[in-house]
Amino acid sequence: MNDLVQWDLQEVQEVITSLKHKPGALFPILHGIQNLAGYIPAESLPLIADALHQTRAEIHGVVTFYHLFRMTPPGRHSLEVCRAEACQARGSRALEAHVKAKLGIDYHQTTTDREFSLEDVYCLGNCACGPSIRIGDDIIGRVTPEKFDQLVDELTTVALEIRS
Repeated sequence: MNDLVQWDLQEVQEVITSLKHKPGALFPILHGIQNLAGYIPAESLPLIADALHQTRAEIHGVVTFYHLFRMTPPGRHSLEVCRAEACQARGSRALEAHVKAKLGIDYHQTTTDREFSLEDVYCLGNCACGPSIRIGDDIIGRVTPEKFDQLVDELTTVALEIRS
């Protein structure tokens, strides 16, 4: 089953058409599509390749090389764990292992319920309060495994209440 419906493909095509004549058009196109859909759908790769006179493999190679692009739909909550040295000195490696186990995913993956996407980041600018994470736009410091579990439970509970 396609993740995109027909009107999404039309909007993707509009992004491509509006940007394909710019110098270095590939990155603006990829950013535009990801801003539109939240990710780079596989169905968009042939459209991009045709517009830029490149192969699908070339486009796929760029999308998969850069971690800022995703080829799967993101979760409702984007979660980043800081892996910089200051956070590591304050216990981020143990937190990182706990986060992955709790969510059942690795970096650059999304939970099966599509609640959380997990990304790594190499500095959140919150070094004195490490280990730190970012959930959406909120940076949270001094995160312990227990505090992380509480945050996830709160976000999941809010999501369940909204759906009810």
